[in-house]
Amino acid sequence: MKLPIVLTGALALALAACTQPAADNAGEAAMAPSLSTEDISAAVANDARPEAARALDESRKPAEVLAFLGLEQGDDAADLISGGGYWAEILARAVGEDGSVTALEPEQFYNEEAWAALGQREPGIALERYRFEVFEPGEERFDFAIMNLVYHDLYWESEEYDVPRSEPADYLAALYSMMRPGGIVGVIDHVGNTGDTRATVEEYHRIDPQVIRDDFAKAGFRLEAESDLLANPDDTHDISVFDPSIRGKTDRVVMKFVKPAE
Repeated sequence: MKLPIVLTGALALALAACTQPAADNAGEAAMAPSLSTEDISAAVANDARPEAARALDESRKPAEVLAFLGLEQGDDAADLISGGGYWAEILARAVGEDGSVTALEPEQFYNEEAWAALGQREPGIALERYRFEVFEPGEERFDFAIMNLVYHDLYWESEEYDVPRSEPADYLAALYSMMRPGGIVGVIDHVGNTGDTRATVEEYHRIDPQVIRDDFAKAGFRLEAESDLLANPDDTHDISVFDPSIRGKTDRVVMKFVKPAE
């Protein structure tokens, strides 16, 4: 049974930063240098962040991940299927006054109390709510977007949580449209074994990384780099990510996709 995203946001531990080039063509030159780990660390160290969020930092390594993905000061950034807004809150400080942050949160997972509290701490974060299966964010709005442990949910459906079956290709088409040319999409997810993707998601809440690569390629994105810093060779990928024996220690992949410049 799937927990609501607002809960999985507290369970989702992820990330990494140790790049491995995925292609010789590194992509279009950035207009400004990417932020370093040290630059972003100041946003992570923000004392206003709640203790529950700060407790996740050691395992999520947000400064390292955002530096690996190439976040820039002044970016218009999106936190996709945001959950409790963990990433949105860090992004809001990292992009600075010249940037912006929008959290795109499905109605099915919206928690009014959590978002009211976040709005008080970071009133500049824009929140856009939508039906999980109807993602229509608009065109060429963002320079940067992040999906933390939620891409696999595009293959998930639940009568209990009012999430009907949807097609990841539809979501990715809308995502491609909303990114500006040269825009970056970072994807972090639990590694799953090869097999029936929807069955794997339903039983283990994992996804085969090759499915992610293939899906994004079909949508027009280019895979620029991957990180394996949080690889766990002891994770056999055949146990639920919520199982106490592996929770917080799953084998995770971090991928940096780019929308090619036109």
